[in-house]
Amino acid sequence: MRILGIDPGYAILGYGIVELKGNHFEVCGYGAITTDAKMDMTDRLKCLYHSLSEIIAQYEPDEASIEELFFNTNVKTAIMVGQARGVAILACANSGMKISEYTPLQIKQALVGYGRAEKKQMQSMVKTILNLQQVPKPDDTADALAAAICHGHSANARRRLDKIKK
Repeated sequence: MRILGIDPGYAILGYGIVELKGNHFEVCGYGAITTDAKMDMTDRLKCLYHSLSEIIAQYEPDEASIEELFFNTNVKTAIMVGQARGVAILACANSGMKISEYTPLQIKQALVGYGRAEKKQMQSMVKTILNLQQVPKPDDTADALAAAICHGHSANARRRLDKIKK
């Protein structure tokens, strides 16, 4: 199963694509889509949509894992990130992918075993699980890969439960 992980943002949208083979993950690609702060928000959202759609067409993931919005004290920023998240969901939905959403706590729990893990712990686990030479940069990229890994672990658990139910 090929999984697209997304860390939504309107300035930087992190993405990571991993292939789950049994219990092993292989990296297919990762990076960040960035938009210029001088751009109109509408143009930023269009840029995110088109760029993410191109990535989806290139890598052909089967499923998507999107980090849920962590509400911060800046309401305006939260709304803008929510718009970018909606655009990411739309790009995935338009490609026919199954979309799963995970909270930051769920992602940390899946990777580190502790929902309050520090960012450096998460990044270290992403590097280790994916057998990378260094932690992916920017941080949004590592977060997107973490979301993909989280979904992969959840998918394996769902498959095991489905076998038990049969």
